[in-house]
Amino acid sequence: MADLIIVNNLRKTYGDFTAVDGISFSVSAGETFGILGPNGAGKTTTLEMMEGLKGITGGTVTFDGHDVQKNQRLIKSLIGVQLQASTFFDYLNLKELLETLASLYGRTVDAMALLTDVELQDKAKSRVKALSGGQKQRLSIAAALVNDPKAIFLDEPTTGLDPQARRHLWTLIQKIKARGKTVILTTHYMEEAEVLCDRIAIMDHAKIIALDTPMGLMEKSDIGSTIEFHVEKHCPVEHYKKLPGVIEAINEDHKFRILTTDPEKTLPALFEHNTACASPIFNLQLRQATLEDVFLKLTGRDLRE
Repeated sequence: MADLIIVNNLRKTYGDFTAVDGISFSVSAGETFGILGPNGAGKTTTLEMMEGLKGITGGTVTFDGHDVQKNQRLIKSLIGVQLQASTFFDYLNLKELLETLASLYGRTVDAMALLTDVELQDKAKSRVKALSGGQKQRLSIAAALVNDPKAIFLDEPTTGLDPQARRHLWTLIQKIKARGKTVILTTHYMEEAEVLCDRIAIMDHAKIIALDTPMGLMEKSDIGSTIEFHVEKHCPVEHYKKLPGVIEAINEDHKFRILTTDPEKTLPALFEHNTACASPIFNLQLRQATLEDVFLKLTGRDLRE
């Protein structure tokens, strides 16, 4: 597939602070591309520069052959944007709202068809304040589609939603992609990235530290398995990092997570160590590595930090 978006050596600074530090990547037409990272990694700033909503300190973003910095008005007509928080006209119902937004682009839109797409057709005569959190997010996506964009940008689209509403939104995003739209999203949910994204860029400290398909990231990590367990008596996490086969060990209160290349060597050493420490192990689980484990190995911290 041809590249729709090309990001080259993109930088954003605020005085002495660097929010985005020389990142480069491309997004193919029809691809769902995810950007993951801890809070403050530079994800939203990157999206806003790609959308033409924030000035670029250095480097370039090219969308469909057009320089975003030099053609902001054109770019905004070609993309749809769902922000982390959106404000709508209070006194319009949903149908009127979508028709009004389309008119700002000089377009007419079948508002009922759009509302049906996001399963809000029964709310057509309702105002935004009557919607639930999940319904508001689906409306935000409908609003981002009124200009029939080539690409839609979703900034943490499911944050704050309950699991059912989150999965409902996943289905909607998959339907948008199936129609040939390019989707660029940031997310705080690893499972969301695994389900939705063709490729994922992991950002940390303003840089991209890994970029591949979800499966590719897991294969490159060399993590064979993950061991999770609780202990009654606290043990320093540094002790677990020295066990055979261990790549990384993370302590979350009295819960430990050990990433290992060789669980057959790690497990006996783990039991021997905790017996010597007089610290019994509870609720031990051995499982295959996940994308979250890869993230922890690369960044050494949880996604929500």
